[in-house]
Amino acid sequence: MSDAKDTKDETPPKKKGGMKKILIGVVALVVLVGGGVGAGVYAAQSGMIGGGGHAAAEKEDPNKPKLVPKSEQKHAGEGGEGGEGGGHGGGEEGGAAKVEGAPTPEGHGGDPYASNYYAMDKEFTANLQDSVHFVQVGVAVSTPYDEKVITNLKTNDIAVRSAVLMALGETSEEAVFSSQGKRALQQRLVKAINDTLQQKEGFGGISNVYFTSFVVQ
Repeated sequence: MSDAKDTKDETPPKKKGGMKKILIGVVALVVLVGGGVGAGVYAAQSGMIGGGGHAAAEKEDPNKPKLVPKSEQKHAGEGGEGGEGGGHGGGEEGGAAKVEGAPTPEGHGGDPYASNYYAMDKEFTANLQDSVHFVQVGVAVSTPYDEKVITNLKTNDIAVRSAVLMALGETSEEAVFSSQGKRALQQRLVKAINDTLQQKEGFGGISNVYFTSFVVQ
């Protein structure tokens, strides 16, 4: 009887010891799994696996126009269109607009990207809205992107000219006699041209419109 009682008393401690080992094993497994997941997340965020986000984005569409840093800018006069300060960049006033895809330059060192200018061949003539007068303007554009934007502009010349004429026809007589009205018109022309290029080519890219001539009669 004494031996049987001693055996029963020794059994519970063995079970408790086994449970402790199981709990320790489970905790260790959770720590290992958690550490593995954390390492995987860190590697993905740091670009160690799966490739960098920017690199993947650039490979999505190799035909998309690319921004041209000033360090890679062509010399003025090459190919007919000049960079900043060359080619057909002249005009009465410049209307700056935020170009799609172009990051905002930091600091006070000016725009880090080159300006590719292109003057449209023919002047535009349109009646002013609710007026007996008409306006005749010469238009040039600029883009910080490569030649693909200018090529798209030339390819869709008819559609772009139609959009410009419609924007001019919606301009009031009061607007063309003030600097503020002319600047607003430039912004509208930037939007009209970019909307047309976006529709036809899937990308706009025009940042500024300049008036190379401006006559109201």
